[in-house]
Amino acid sequence: MKNTIILLTGATGGIGRALADALAKKGAILVLVGRRLTALYDLKNQLMNGEHHQVIEADIGTAEGRDKIDQHARWLGQQGTPIEILINNAGVNSFNYLSMRADDSIEHEIAINLTAPILLCKLALTWLAPTGLIANIGSTFAGIGFPGYANYGATKSGLYRFTEALNRELYDSQQCAIYIAPRATKTALNDARATAMNKQLQNHVDSPEWVANHIVCAIEKRCFATWLGWPEKLFVRLNQLFPSLVGHEIAKQKDIIDLHAMTPQDLPVTEESHHDYT
Repeated sequence: MKNTIILLTGATGGIGRALADALAKKGAILVLVGRRLTALYDLKNQLMNGEHHQVIEADIGTAEGRDKIDQHARWLGQQGTPIEILINNAGVNSFNYLSMRADDSIEHEIAINLTAPILLCKLALTWLAPTGLIANIGSTFAGIGFPGYANYGATKSGLYRFTEALNRELYDSQQCAIYIAPRATKTALNDARATAMNKQLQNHVDSPEWVANHIVCAIEKRCFATWLGWPEKLFVRLNQLFPSLVGHEIAKQKDIIDLHAMTPQDLPVTEESHHDYT
Protein backbone atom coordinates (compact mmCIF):
# COMPACT_ATOMS: atom_id res chain seq x y z
CA MET A 1 0.00 0.00 0.00
CA LYS A 2 2.96 2.36 0.46
CA ASN A 3 2.63 5.34 -1.93
CA THR A 4 -0.42 3.73 -3.58
CA ILE A 5 -2.84 6.43 -4.72
CA ILE A 6 -6.36 5.56 -3.56
CA LEU A 7 -9.62 7.41 -4.23
CA LEU A 8 -12.11 6.81 -1.40
CA THR A 9 -15.76 7.90 -1.53
CA GLY A 10 -17.82 8.34 1.63
CA ALA A 11 -14.55 9.22 3.32
CA THR A 12 -15.94 11.03 6.37
CA GLY A 13 -18.51 8.39 7.31
CA GLY A 14 -17.99 5.74 9.97
CA ILE A 15 -16.31 3.06 7.86
CA GLY A 16 -14.83 5.73 5.58
CA ARG A 17 -12.91 7.43 8.40
CA ALA A 18 -11.64 4.14 9.79
CA LEU A 19 -10.66 2.98 6.31
CA ALA A 20 -8.84 6.24 5.57
CA ASP A 21 -6.92 5.88 8.84
CA ALA A 22 -5.99 2.25 8.13
CA LEU A 23 -4.85 3.04 4.59
CA ALA A 24 -2.86 6.10 5.65
CA LYS A 25 -1.05 4.02 8.26
CA LYS A 26 -0.11 1.63 5.45
CA GLY A 27 1.51 4.54 3.63
CA ALA A 28 -1.19 5.10 1.00
CA ILE A 29 -1.77 8.51 -0.57
CA LEU A 30 -5.50 9.24 -0.35
CA VAL A 31 -7.93 11.26 -2.42
CA LEU A 32 -10.81 11.73 0.03
CA VAL A 33 -14.28 12.32 -1.44
CA GLY A 34 -17.29 13.59 0.51
CA ARG A 35 -20.00 16.24 0.57
CA ARG A 36 -18.71 18.33 3.49
CA LEU A 37 -15.47 20.18 2.86
CA THR A 38 -14.82 21.02 6.52
CA ALA A 39 -15.20 17.38 7.55
CA LEU A 40 -12.88 16.32 4.72
CA TYR A 41 -10.14 18.70 5.83
CA ASP A 42 -10.60 17.68 9.46
CA LEU A 43 -10.10 14.06 8.45
CA LYS A 44 -7.14 14.86 6.20
CA ASN A 45 -5.38 16.72 9.00
CA GLN A 46 -5.89 13.85 11.43
CA LEU A 47 -4.40 11.22 9.14
CA MET A 48 -0.80 10.07 9.14
CA ASN A 49 1.16 12.10 6.57
CA GLY A 50 -1.87 14.37 6.20
CA GLU A 51 0.00 16.81 3.95
CA HIS A 52 0.18 14.15 1.21
CA HIS A 53 -3.58 13.52 1.00
CA GLN A 54 -6.09 15.39 -1.16
CA VAL A 55 -9.80 16.16 -0.83
CA ILE A 56 -12.68 16.51 -3.30
CA GLU A 57 -15.96 18.03 -2.18
CA ALA A 58 -18.46 16.20 -4.39
CA ASP A 59 -21.90 14.61 -4.26
CA ILE A 60 -21.55 11.31 -6.11
CA GLY A 61 -25.32 11.27 -6.62
CA THR A 62 -25.08 14.14 -9.10
CA ALA A 63 -23.50 14.39 -12.55
CA GLU A 64 -21.67 17.51 -11.40
CA GLY A 65 -20.15 15.70 -8.43
CA ARG A 66 -19.02 12.74 -10.51
CA ASP A 67 -17.54 15.13 -13.08
CA LYS A 68 -15.43 16.80 -10.35
CA ILE A 69 -14.06 13.42 -9.37
CA ASP A 70 -13.42 12.52 -13.00
CA GLN A 71 -11.59 15.78 -13.72
CA HIS A 72 -9.38 15.43 -10.64
CA ALA A 73 -8.51 11.81 -11.47
CA ARG A 74 -7.63 12.78 -15.05
CA TRP A 75 -5.44 15.59 -13.76
CA LEU A 76 -3.57 13.16 -11.51
CA GLY A 77 -3.02 10.87 -14.47
CA GLN A 78 -1.59 13.76 -16.48
CA GLN A 79 0.88 14.38 -13.63
CA GLY A 80 2.07 10.78 -13.91
CA THR A 81 0.38 9.74 -10.66
CA PRO A 82 -2.81 7.89 -11.70
CA ILE A 83 -5.37 6.53 -9.27
CA GLU A 84 -4.39 2.95 -8.52
CA ILE A 85 -7.37 1.93 -6.37
CA LEU A 86 -10.96 3.23 -6.40
CA ILE A 87 -12.99 2.36 -3.31
CA ASN A 88 -16.72 2.94 -3.76
CA ASN A 89 -17.61 3.15 -0.08
CA ALA A 90 -20.35 5.80 0.02
CA GLY A 91 -23.81 4.40 0.72
CA VAL A 92 -27.14 5.02 2.41
CA ASN A 93 -29.80 2.81 3.94
CA SER A 94 -33.19 3.13 5.57
CA PHE A 95 -34.76 0.54 7.88
CA ASN A 96 -38.39 0.52 6.73
CA TYR A 97 -40.84 -1.84 5.10
CA LEU A 98 -41.29 -1.04 1.42
CA SER A 99 -44.92 -0.02 1.90
CA MET A 100 -43.76 2.69 4.32
CA ARG A 101 -41.05 4.16 2.08
CA ALA A 102 -41.44 7.42 0.16
CA ASP A 103 -40.74 7.13 -3.55
CA ASP A 104 -37.98 9.76 -3.47
CA SER A 105 -36.14 7.93 -0.66
CA ILE A 106 -36.22 4.71 -2.71
CA GLU A 107 -34.88 6.52 -5.76
CA HIS A 108 -32.16 8.22 -3.72
CA GLU A 109 -31.00 4.94 -2.22
CA ILE A 110 -30.74 3.39 -5.68
CA ALA A 111 -28.92 6.46 -7.02
CA ILE A 112 -26.25 6.46 -4.30
CA ASN A 113 -25.81 2.73 -3.71
CA LEU A 114 -26.01 1.43 -7.27
CA THR A 115 -26.18 4.02 -10.04
CA ALA A 116 -23.35 6.22 -8.75
CA PRO A 117 -20.83 3.38 -8.23
CA ILE A 118 -21.60 2.00 -11.69
CA LEU A 119 -21.03 5.39 -13.30
CA LEU A 120 -17.87 6.01 -11.27
CA CYS A 121 -16.54 2.62 -12.35
CA LYS A 122 -17.24 3.51 -15.98
CA LEU A 123 -15.30 6.75 -15.56
CA ALA A 124 -12.50 4.96 -13.72
CA LEU A 125 -11.86 2.67 -16.66
CA THR A 126 -10.52 5.73 -18.51
CA TRP A 127 -8.03 6.83 -15.81
CA LEU A 128 -7.33 3.89 -13.50
CA ALA A 129 -3.72 2.66 -13.52
CA PRO A 130 -3.03 -0.35 -15.80
CA THR A 131 -2.79 -2.64 -12.76
CA GLY A 132 -5.54 -0.81 -10.90
CA LEU A 133 -8.26 -2.20 -8.66
CA ILE A 134 -11.86 -1.20 -8.00
CA ALA A 135 -13.31 -2.17 -4.61
CA ASN A 136 -17.08 -1.89 -4.26
CA ILE A 137 -18.28 -1.98 -0.66
CA GLY A 138 -21.50 -3.91 -0.37
CA SER A 139 -23.44 -5.54 2.44
CA THR A 140 -24.41 -8.92 3.84
CA PHE A 141 -27.94 -7.96 2.80
CA ALA A 142 -26.83 -8.46 -0.81
CA GLY A 143 -26.81 -12.18 -0.07
CA ILE A 144 -29.70 -12.40 2.39
CA GLY A 145 -33.04 -10.74 1.70
CA PHE A 146 -33.95 -9.25 5.08
CA PRO A 147 -37.29 -7.59 5.95
CA GLY A 148 -37.01 -3.83 6.31
CA TYR A 149 -34.13 -3.64 3.84
CA ALA A 150 -35.79 -4.72 0.60
CA ASN A 151 -34.62 -1.77 -1.46
CA TYR A 152 -31.23 -1.54 0.23
CA GLY A 153 -30.63 -5.25 -0.32
CA ALA A 154 -31.63 -4.88 -3.96
CA THR A 155 -29.06 -2.11 -4.49
CA LYS A 156 -26.28 -4.07 -2.84
CA SER A 157 -27.20 -7.28 -4.64
CA GLY A 158 -27.19 -5.36 -7.90
CA LEU A 159 -23.76 -3.95 -7.03
CA TYR A 160 -22.49 -7.47 -6.38
CA ARG A 161 -23.59 -8.76 -9.79
CA PHE A 162 -22.31 -5.62 -11.47
CA THR A 163 -18.90 -6.10 -9.83
CA GLU A 164 -18.85 -9.75 -10.84
CA ALA A 165 -19.61 -8.92 -14.47
CA LEU A 166 -17.16 -6.00 -14.57
CA ASN A 167 -14.40 -8.16 -13.11
CA ARG A 168 -15.02 -10.71 -15.88
CA GLU A 169 -14.89 -7.96 -18.48
CA LEU A 170 -11.41 -7.14 -17.14
CA TYR A 171 -10.09 -10.72 -17.36
CA ASP A 172 -7.83 -9.88 -20.32
CA SER A 173 -6.23 -6.98 -18.45
CA GLN A 174 -4.25 -6.52 -15.24
CA GLN A 175 -7.10 -4.58 -13.64
CA CYS A 176 -9.77 -6.14 -11.44
CA ALA A 177 -12.96 -5.35 -9.54
CA ILE A 178 -13.75 -6.83 -6.14
CA TYR A 179 -16.74 -6.83 -3.78
CA ILE A 180 -16.48 -6.59 0.01
CA ALA A 181 -19.58 -7.03 2.17
CA PRO A 182 -19.64 -5.91 5.82
CA ARG A 183 -22.40 -6.96 8.19
CA ALA A 184 -23.94 -4.52 10.71
CA THR A 185 -21.32 -1.96 11.73
CA LYS A 186 -21.35 0.58 14.54
CA THR A 187 -21.58 3.94 12.77
CA ALA A 188 -23.92 6.93 13.01
CA LEU A 189 -26.37 6.17 10.19
CA ASN A 190 -29.20 3.96 11.44
CA ASP A 191 -31.82 5.13 13.91
CA ALA A 192 -32.67 3.74 17.32
CA ARG A 193 -35.19 1.25 15.90
CA ALA A 194 -32.51 -0.66 13.96
CA THR A 195 -30.24 -0.56 17.01
CA ALA A 196 -32.96 -1.99 19.23
CA MET A 197 -33.80 -4.69 16.67
CA ASN A 198 -30.19 -5.79 16.32
CA LYS A 199 -29.84 -5.94 20.08
CA GLN A 200 -33.02 -7.96 20.56
CA LEU A 201 -32.12 -10.36 17.73
CA GLN A 202 -28.55 -10.60 19.11
CA ASN A 203 -27.12 -9.67 15.72
CA HIS A 204 -23.38 -9.15 15.61
CA VAL A 205 -22.29 -5.50 15.27
CA ASP A 206 -18.71 -4.78 14.22
CA SER A 207 -16.56 -1.74 14.91
CA PRO A 208 -15.62 0.43 11.90
CA GLU A 209 -11.95 -0.26 12.66
CA TRP A 210 -12.47 -4.03 12.46
CA VAL A 211 -14.32 -3.66 9.17
CA ALA A 212 -11.70 -1.29 7.76
CA ASN A 213 -8.85 -3.67 8.57
CA HIS A 214 -10.64 -6.52 6.81
CA ILE A 215 -11.35 -4.35 3.78
CA VAL A 216 -7.65 -3.48 3.54
CA CYS A 217 -6.77 -7.17 3.80
CA ALA A 218 -9.23 -8.08 1.03
CA ILE A 219 -7.80 -5.35 -1.22
CA GLU A 220 -4.24 -6.53 -0.62
CA LYS A 221 -5.26 -10.10 -1.54
CA ARG A 222 -7.30 -8.89 -4.55
CA CYS A 223 -9.91 -11.50 -3.59
CA PHE A 224 -13.06 -11.09 -5.70
CA ALA A 225 -15.77 -11.53 -3.05
CA THR A 226 -15.32 -11.15 0.70
CA TRP A 227 -18.23 -11.55 3.11
CA LEU A 228 -17.28 -10.28 6.55
CA GLY A 229 -18.31 -11.93 9.79
CA TRP A 230 -19.39 -15.32 11.06
CA PRO A 231 -22.05 -16.76 10.94
CA GLU A 232 -23.34 -14.23 8.37
CA LYS A 233 -21.03 -15.51 5.64
CA LEU A 234 -22.42 -19.00 6.28
CA PHE A 235 -26.00 -17.70 6.03
CA VAL A 236 -25.17 -16.06 2.71
CA ARG A 237 -23.99 -19.41 1.35
CA LEU A 238 -26.98 -21.25 2.82
CA ASN A 239 -29.34 -18.71 1.28
CA GLN A 240 -27.85 -19.44 -2.14
CA LEU A 241 -28.30 -23.18 -1.73
CA PHE A 242 -31.36 -23.45 0.53
CA PRO A 243 -33.24 -20.12 0.51
CA SER A 244 -36.37 -21.64 2.06
CA LEU A 245 -34.34 -22.76 5.07
CA VAL A 246 -33.01 -19.25 5.70
CA GLY A 247 -36.47 -17.81 5.01
CA HIS A 248 -37.96 -20.10 7.64
CA GLU A 249 -35.45 -18.89 10.24
CA ILE A 250 -36.14 -15.23 9.40
CA ALA A 251 -39.87 -15.89 9.64
CA LYS A 252 -39.33 -16.86 13.29
CA GLN A 253 -37.96 -13.35 13.87
CA LYS A 254 -40.75 -11.54 12.02
CA ASP A 255 -42.64 -10.41 15.13
CA ILE A 256 -39.51 -8.71 16.49
CA ILE A 257 -38.73 -7.15 13.12
CA ASP A 258 -42.33 -5.90 12.84
CA LEU A 259 -42.16 -4.34 16.29
CA HIS A 260 -39.18 -2.17 15.39
CA ALA A 261 -39.89 -1.52 11.71
CA MET A 262 -43.35 -0.20 12.52
CA THR A 263 -42.23 2.03 15.39
CA PRO A 264 -42.57 5.76 14.54
CA GLN A 265 -39.32 7.26 13.28
CA ASP A 266 -39.05 10.02 15.85
CA LEU A 267 -36.52 8.30 18.08
CA PRO A 268 -32.97 9.67 18.49
CA VAL A 269 -30.26 8.56 16.08
CA THR A 270 -27.77 6.09 17.51
CA GLU A 271 -24.56 4.42 16.39
CA GLU A 272 -25.49 1.48 14.22
CA SER A 273 -25.22 0.87 10.49
CA HIS A 274 -23.20 -0.43 7.56
CA HIS A 275 -21.55 2.56 5.93
CA ASP A 276 -22.66 6.03 5.07
CA TYR A 277 -22.91 8.72 2.47
CA THR A 278 -20.65 11.53 3.73
